[in-house]
Amino acid sequence: MATGYVYHELFGWHDTGTQAQLLPANVAQGLQPFHHYEYAEPKRRAHELVVVTGLVDHLTRIAPRPATDEEILLVHTPHHLDRLVTANPTGGDAGDGGTKFGPGGLDIARLAAGGVIRAFDAVLDGSVRNAYALVRPPGHHAIPDSGMGFCLLANIAIAIRSVRRTHDCKRVAVVDIDVHHGNGTQTVFWEDPTVLAISLHQDRMFPPDSGHVTERGAGPGFGYTLNLPLPPGTGKGGYQESIRRVVLPALRRFRPDLIVVAAGYDASALDPLGRMMLTPGGYRDITKALVDAANTLCGGRIVAVQEGGYAEAYVPFCLHAVVEELVGVEKPFPDPFHFDRLGQQELQPHQDAAIKATEKLLVDIHH
Repeated sequence: MATGYVYHELFGWHDTGTQAQLLPANVAQGLQPFHHYEYAEPKRRAHELVVVTGLVDHLTRIAPRPATDEEILLVHTPHHLDRLVTANPTGGDAGDGGTKFGPGGLDIARLAAGGVIRAFDAVLDGSVRNAYALVRPPGHHAIPDSGMGFCLLANIAIAIRSVRRTHDCKRVAVVDIDVHHGNGTQTVFWEDPTVLAISLHQDRMFPPDSGHVTERGAGPGFGYTLNLPLPPGTGKGGYQESIRRVVLPALRRFRPDLIVVAAGYDASALDPLGRMMLTPGGYRDITKALVDAANTLCGGRIVAVQEGGYAEAYVPFCLHAVVEELVGVEKPFPDPFHFDRLGQQELQPHQDAAIKATEKLLVDIHH
């Protein structure tokens, strides 16, 4: 079976406006107009690299469709959906004051969430072996009553709750490798022992006081939230050890029916928002380990869903490496940047200490 692939040109039409990257342009403050960090180029260029290298010929295209109100309300409050519906004709903000969208932004966000649902459906019904959903806007920061951190809708959470109504998918593991904490996914499933929410992220990057080791879920969900805040500068070695010592043992204890990867490329060595050192080779290693785990634990059922990543020239190669591993390409497309040679790519003592702190918490995960 082939690897499924979700992409639509409308994802590049999601308009985050004219900004001085993170802040509104303001002449009085010296903030010259530019573009928002979360704009189309990194993801559009990633898709085009997938096409230009011929990797797309190994993929089964999956057409996205809009998520319905009913599906969105499985996760979000009516208040949040009403906010987005009201602002959709003119554009507005998704709730946190920093998640801008232009006219028709909700329409595109519906298509992104629905595209993730369709990727899940295709993997769970056996139409494809695994899948990559290259969607935009991202989703892992959105909480039930608000968008946040460039995310309008909680794409992964909506898809998990949607497919459970139609498929036998009792236990889902989400492995979030975005440089920012997956706070939205954590919030939605905080008390749910059927979803294992693992987040590997740069310590206190965004949200600024979120993603601590001590955040572990509540009630029946205690132990099924697992955070590994890594020090700035963590590279290939630190991520490899995090996967080997924390993520893989957690997955083996949990035994999911489906593994979902929140695939953010803002932990890369060139990202303007993160301060980590992952490379296409590092992303390839992570994906291989998770694909192998899926083959062992859940019949190969794994879906990677696009989240962040803001280095226009570098994101395409990171994403390409992940998709190649899903496909099982034997001769990868060469990485022209060669950042695997950077100093301190190996595991450092302070990174090892962070991994040990989360490693101790695995005992509370049960099948």
